[in-house]
Amino acid sequence: MSKVFKGRVIAAGTAKAEALVSHGGFNTLASYQTPMLLGDKQVKCSDQNNPDLYKKPMRGKALCLPETIGSTTGGMALYTVCATGKQPACMLFSKPIDTLAASGAILAAFWTDANMPVIDRLGEEFLAYVQDGMMIEVAEDGTVTVD
Repeated sequence: MSKVFKGRVIAAGTAKAEALVSHGGFNTLASYQTPMLLGDKQVKCSDQNNPDLYKKPMRGKALCLPETIGSTTGGMALYTVCATGKQPACMLFSKPIDTLAASGAILAAFWTDANMPVIDRLGEEFLAYVQDGMMIEVAEDGTVTVD
C-alpha cells in the first residue's frame, strides 16, 4: 500500500529511487568527504558518526533525512557532488532544510546537469514510516509517494 506525503519544493524535479534512511542529522561534508577525495564511484557514506548511513552507497538513492548538520561547507559539498555526478536521486527532509544545504541544492539545480529534487517539511510521520529499500517517487509539486 502506498502512502503519500506533501512537502515544500527546494529544488524541483522528479525521481524514482530506493530509500536510504537516516534518523540522525546528515553531515554533508563528513558524508561525502571520502567519496569526493578518493573517487568512490558507489559514493559510500564516510560519516562514521551516522550509523544509519555509514559505508552504505548513497549514489542514486532517495536520501530520507530529518535535517542536515555540520559545517558551513555543506552547501558547497552538495553542489560538488552534483557537479561530479555523484548525487543521490533526491533528498527528502522531514524538517525544514537549513539555508546552507538549500543553497547547495539550488545552485546544483541551476548550474549543473544533475537532477536531484530536494523536498523538505515532509513531517515526522514521513521519517517514521519510510524504511531502507522502500521505493520512493517524487513529483514536481513536492508530492512524495512511498511504496
